[in-house]
Amino acid sequence: IIGNVALYGATSGEAYVRGVAGERFCVRNSGVHAVVEGVGDHGCEYMTGGRVVVLGRTGRNFAAGMSGGVAYVLDVDGDFKGRCNLGMVDVQRLDQPEEISLVRDLIRRHIESTGSTYAAGIVRDWIDVQTRFVKIMPRDYKRVLMAEARAHAEGRQPTFAELVGTGSG
Repeated sequence: IIGNVALYGATSGEAYVRGVAGERFCVRNSGVHAVVEGVGDHGCEYMTGGRVVVLGRTGRNFAAGMSGGVAYVLDVDGDFKGRCNLGMVDVQRLDQPEEISLVRDLIRRHIESTGSTYAAGIVRDWIDVQTRFVKIMPRDYKRVLMAEARAHAEGRQPTFAELVGTGSG
């Protein structure tokens, strides 16, 4: 419904798509927060920032080259991992309360912006549906965020070695 290469290189803002995007949705996304009801092949390829919520199926090669940002996919059939390029990312359960809240809030904004009855059904059945969401997180990005959090908890800035993963202090 939105065509191919939508939000290529997007740097900021929000986008809500009622329907399915074509191929290469949010390629090189570096800051936009987007909600879409499905994507074709190569979604979130080379993504460096932002948040993307996919409320349906993805095509193959999802998250190839993804080095930043986070994607959340409703894995309706339990087979998403087979369509995700795991070269740089991990697929995890969505189980952190603050992230569950973020995803739900983005879906609510999607409903407000689009009138999507499909998304409204997801929110209506949230207790059951939320357990089927997966989080796609670049490994290096996660390491940097964890190094920053550890350092800030200790009242200091992270070292270069901590950020690049070559040392602990």
